[in-house]
Amino acid sequence: MTMTRGGLAPAVLMNKNTGESVPCMFNPYEYTITKSNSYEQADTKGKNIPHIRFQQGGAQALSLRLLFDTLDTGADVRSLTARLWNMMMVDETRIDPRTNKSEPPHCLFVWGAFTFEAVITRMSEQISLFMPTGTAVRSTVEISLQQVSDSLDILGQNPTSGGGVAPATRRIDAGDRLDLIAHEAYGDCTKWRQIARANGILDPLRLRPGQVIIIPPMEE
Repeated sequence: MTMTRGGLAPAVLMNKNTGESVPCMFNPYEYTITKSNSYEQADTKGKNIPHIRFQQGGAQALSLRLLFDTLDTGADVRSLTARLWNMMMVDETRIDPRTNKSEPPHCLFVWGAFTFEAVITRMSEQISLFMPTGTAVRSTVEISLQQVSDSLDILGQNPTSGGGVAPATRRIDAGDRLDLIAHEAYGDCTKWRQIARANGILDPLRLRPGQVIIIPPMEE
């Protein structure tokens, strides 16, 4: 299992349409879940308070703050956070033929036994550290997600074994190649591009021993 900079199991945000994942470099210190229900007031003459009648339940909302830092490599930190922004963009590859419209993808927030299927409703990114060249290397992302699947259906599900939804991880050893890793993970060495895309790997021949990569669910 991959670890954060602090040596903890990482939280992961995954695009359900593409399988592309964003592992958290530093886990959030906390997250907040809120939910509201709708009620109406019914007439109850002669009473001190009206009768409250339930109308419908509201979706849960999850809010959290994430930190990304690429100072040690000098890479542009926005190459990591771009994957989060993509989860807010309309997926043009999944247009409904009846309406000729599409929508942003559903995503999964997975941390330990907690799995939250949602859409991203709000996101802000603050860049706070730059290299002398102007390259951004530190980013704080505040993100709000709204539930699209009842948490009671998935609460407590082990994300490493439940339904193959959550991504696996693998540590790179000397001599490893993406095509061999794809064969190991999927039984098909031609799927190496899926692993490269999920991890932002531009040169599959330059893998760093000790690097931990995401192995996303195999695309159909």
